[in-house]
Amino acid sequence: MSRTTTRQAAAPATAPRGRGPVVAALMLGMALAALDGTVVSTAVPQIVGDLGGLSVFSWLFSGYLLAVTVTLPVYGKLCDTFGRKPVLIAGTILFLIGSLLCAAAWNMGSLIAFRVVQGLGGGALQGTIQTIAADLYPLKERPRIQAKLSSVWATASVAGPAAGGLLAGYADWRWIFLINLPVGLVALWLIARYLIEPERQTRATEATVSGEPEPARKVSVDWAGAVAIFATGTLLLTALVQGGIAWPWLSAPSLGLFAGALALAGVTVLVERRAADPIIPGWIWRRRTISAVNLALGALGLLMVAPTVFLPTYAQAVLGLGPIAAGFVLSAMTLSWPVTAALSNRVYNRIGFRLTAVVGITLALLVLLAFPFLPFPGEPWQPALLMLLLGGALGLFQLPLIVGVQSTVPYEERGTTTASVLFCRQVGQSVGAALFGAIANGVLASRLGADTDLDSLAYALDHADDTLRRAVDAAVDYVYLGAAGAAALALLVLLTLAPRRFPVLKEHQDSGQPSA
Repeated sequence: MSRTTTRQAAAPATAPRGRGPVVAALMLGMALAALDGTVVSTAVPQIVGDLGGLSVFSWLFSGYLLAVTVTLPVYGKLCDTFGRKPVLIAGTILFLIGSLLCAAAWNMGSLIAFRVVQGLGGGALQGTIQTIAADLYPLKERPRIQAKLSSVWATASVAGPAAGGLLAGYADWRWIFLINLPVGLVALWLIARYLIEPERQTRATEATVSGEPEPARKVSVDWAGAVAIFATGTLLLTALVQGGIAWPWLSAPSLGLFAGALALAGVTVLVERRAADPIIPGWIWRRRTISAVNLALGALGLLMVAPTVFLPTYAQAVLGLGPIAAGFVLSAMTLSWPVTAALSNRVYNRIGFRLTAVVGITLALLVLLAFPFLPFPGEPWQPALLMLLLGGALGLFQLPLIVGVQSTVPYEERGTTTASVLFCRQVGQSVGAALFGAIANGVLASRLGADTDLDSLAYALDHADDTLRRAVDAAVDYVYLGAAGAAALALLVLLTLAPRRFPVLKEHQDSGQPSA
C-alpha cells in the first residue's frame, strides 16, 4: 500500500453517540470564546473604578488575544497527537479556572494575569471546536455545522459589549466572568458524556519499501517548538497590539520587540526542522492549498478590523447613534453571514471551493469600496445595508475555504491544519488593528492636530461637533479603503496560489457512525 493511500484511509471522523448534544456543547464553547473577546469593553469604567490601573487596562484585551493566538498551533498539534476530547476538556477547565480567578481579582495586575489564563483555555476552545465540527460531519453536511458556529461567533461577538454593560451596570462587573461557569460546566458535561472518539494510533502507520506496514511509533511532544512558537508570537503580537498606543512605532520598545520576534522566528524554524513531530510541520506551507487558504484568511482577519473596530465609532460620531444602536448597525453583518455560509455548499458543489471563495471576496471588495461613497452624514440604514451585503459576501468566502482545506487532509492532520488557518486569521486581525489604527490616527492628526487620535477622542464622541464628525468620517473612509486592499490581496492569493480544484480526500465513512 502506498503512503498516499494510507493517508486517505487514515483514522475516521469522530464518532459520537448522538451529534445533537455534542453540537450543543460546541456552540456553548464557541459562545464563551467569542463573548470573552469583547464582553469586557463596556465594563472598563466600572472595573477601573473598582481596581484602578487605567494606564494598563488595554491589556485586558491584549493579554487575552495574545494567549489565544499563540496557543492555537500548539493545541492543533496536541489534537492530532492525543485526540480532540482530552484537549477540549483540558482547555475548557483552564478557561473556567481563569474565569473564576478573574472574578476574584484584587487589582488590575491580577485581572490581566487571569485574563491571560482565560486566553490559554480560549485557544483550545477555538481551534478544537472547529476541528471536532469537521470530524462530526461529512463534506456535504459540513456547511450546516460551520454556519451554526459562525452565527454563534458573530452573535456573541456583537452581543458581548451590550452584555458586559448590562452586567456591570445592573449587577457587578465580576458577573461578566462568573456567568461563564454554568455555561462552561454544561458544555464540559456534554463533551465528557457524549463525545466518543475512535481508538487511534499515536502516529499513522507508514508503508515500508516491501509493502508491509511498520508498527506505529510513539509520538513525543515537541515542547521546545511549543515554547519557541509561544515566545515568538508573544513578542510579535505585543509589538503589533501596543505599538502606537503604549509607545511610538519607531521607539526603542517597538523596534526591540520586532527585532526579538524576528530573532526568535529564526530560532523557531531551526527547532521545528529538527523536531521529530514539529508543532508547525513543514507541509503546512509546502502544500499549495493549505498555504493559500492560510494567506487568504489572514487577509480576511485584516479586513474584518474595519467593520468590527471602526464601524461602531463611525456610527456614534458621524451618525450620532448611541452604543446600542451602533451595535445594531454592525449586527446586520451577522444576519447574512450564516445564511450564505449555510447555502454555500450549493455553490461550491457546482463550481468548486476556490471559485466560490473568489466570488465571495470579489463581492466583499466591491462593498468595501462603496463605503467611502456614503453621503455625509447619511442615514443609519445605508451602512447597515452595506454590512448586510458584506456579511453575505464573506459567508461565501470564508466557509468554503475552511471546509475545503479541512477536506484535503486526513483525520490525524486536521487539527494542525485547522489551527494554522485560525492562527493566520488571528494574526491578520492583530496586523489590521495596528495598521488601520495608524491610518485612522494619521488622518485625524492631519485634520485636528498633531496629538489627536481615536483613543483621545473616545469620550468626546457623544458631543462631536461638525469638524470632529467630518474628521472621523474621513478616517473611517481610509480604513475601509485599506480593508478593500486586504480583500484585493485575498483575491490575488486565490487566483495565483490556490489550485483550481482542492485535492479532497475520500470520506472514510458516513458521519455519526462508530468507526470500524
